[in-house]
Amino acid sequence: MKPPKSPPSEESRELSRQLGRMTRRGFAWGGAAVLAGYSAWKWVGSRGEEGMLRSPLRRILEVDEKVGRAAFSQGRLSRTFAASVARMPRVNGRYGINLKLDPVRWRLEVQGPAGAKSLTIDDVKALPRVEVTTELRCIEGWSEVVTWAGARLADLAASTGLARRSGQPGDPNAEPAELLPYVALATPDARYFVGLDIASALHPQTLLCYEMNGEPLTMLHGAPLRLAIPVKYGIKSLKQIGSIRFTDSRPADFWASKGYDWYAGL
Repeated sequence: MKPPKSPPSEESRELSRQLGRMTRRGFAWGGAAVLAGYSAWKWVGSRGEEGMLRSPLRRILEVDEKVGRAAFSQGRLSRTFAASVARMPRVNGRYGINLKLDPVRWRLEVQGPAGAKSLTIDDVKALPRVEVTTELRCIEGWSEVVTWAGARLADLAASTGLARRSGQPGDPNAEPAELLPYVALATPDARYFVGLDIASALHPQTLLCYEMNGEPLTMLHGAPLRLAIPVKYGIKSLKQIGSIRFTDSRPADFWASKGYDWYAGL
């Protein structure tokens, strides 16, 4: 026969009362948090859209861009790796890629307020060759280390002069007042297009690439020329570039028009 249970002590009864109050308080706070979250979600959903994104969310991206621009520096380099760890990245998106494009007939149209120039791939290859092994980071969450080789976009800007209002060749950063603030890039058929701030475009690791991992670009990876810009997410690394336009106006961007961040900085 089991001995009768002794009544709970006063300390046990007080602990039970405190736990009960904590449970009720936690439930109340949890309910309030759910209600607040639901109310915020409803409020955001009731706002108008800007570029396929509710306006409060677009404001958040604009604040993020201001912070990113303020922290950006030409001397701040994306991490580099040994070429031995480089791998061929997945083909992630085919917008604007023409598998039948003839590299011999292809031309890069470079434009600015002061004029325009039409360049062949040999013209691009005549610029100083730069090789860098950096990380291609996709906005979907994956990344891959890649060795890129090509010409700096800054060197193209310097040789053509079209990033400057005067159109005179030379260091585009030498006279800040002369420098146009934006760059627009597009595929030959204009089906895919990106917009860049000029600071990111002229970053020393931003390349116009014609080689990947020691081999010429394939069509699916953007031959004959693609962008590699490790200070941005991969959505900015335009494949099969057909035109580059330096401009005063903030250019349209394919993914920004679908609700993504225009700046897309890392």
